[in-house]
Amino acid sequence: MLVLNAIIVDDEEFARSSLYFLLQENCENIHLTGIAKSVSEARILLQENEVDLVFLDIAMPGENGFELIPTAIQNNAHVVFTTAFDQYALRAIKANALDYLLKPIDIDELKETVNKATRLVETNKLAQQQNREQLTMLAGYLDDRSEIRKLSLPNGQGGYTIVDFDDIINIEADSNYSVFYLNSKDKITVAKVLKEYEGILPESKFVRVHKSSMINLDYLQEYNSKNGLELTLKSGVKIAVSRRRASEFAEKVKSYTNLKSDK
Repeated sequence: MLVLNAIIVDDEEFARSSLYFLLQENCENIHLTGIAKSVSEARILLQENEVDLVFLDIAMPGENGFELIPTAIQNNAHVVFTTAFDQYALRAIKANALDYLLKPIDIDELKETVNKATRLVETNKLAQQQNREQLTMLAGYLDDRSEIRKLSLPNGQGGYTIVDFDDIINIEADSNYSVFYLNSKDKITVAKVLKEYEGILPESKFVRVHKSSMINLDYLQEYNSKNGLELTLKSGVKIAVSRRRASEFAEKVKSYTNLKSDK
């Protein structure tokens, strides 16, 4: 198995030592080349060592973890956030397909993340370039708190497809997968459950209408209740709205319509 050189960056001694022992005991292909208590120390480690993977805390005194991103990009290091940070940051991290571990760190999640990182490092230059682009995009979102507009979807080939929110017509659940239907008529299947994208996509225009369906209100053409509540998208697709989600759907349509009329 490919050995990854990794560093841990965290200002809390307990967090550093806990992650160190978890990696030592459960991830045999991780070689720890250093541990940093701050972003400034981490920069030195990145500049002096060949680092594949950075386990990075976010909330630290002085510079926060996001300020290390430019140096990570320059050194082609893959970043795994270890955090309990605010919801905006988690939405941005999820939307850009970066790995993150919520504290306290679960062993199985840690193993899965290390496996993902190993596959990423094993892939070609294109995957590395996509990783840099995602980190750059994330840094921009978190620096100015601008609205998140794009989603990175794993394409199953070691890379990602960048999708603008406005191009997503609807998403369908298929067991543990989510199928994205795009305005370009492309279809992308992702190995993540639909619920995960509820926390990423903007609530103002994306609404879950059924346990297996989410739609973009930009593409809603009509809806009626002749045979139970049913909607029709501009693509011609008809989707049933579940009874328990009907009132929420109606409220979302009303709010969306008012928002559009105010512009």
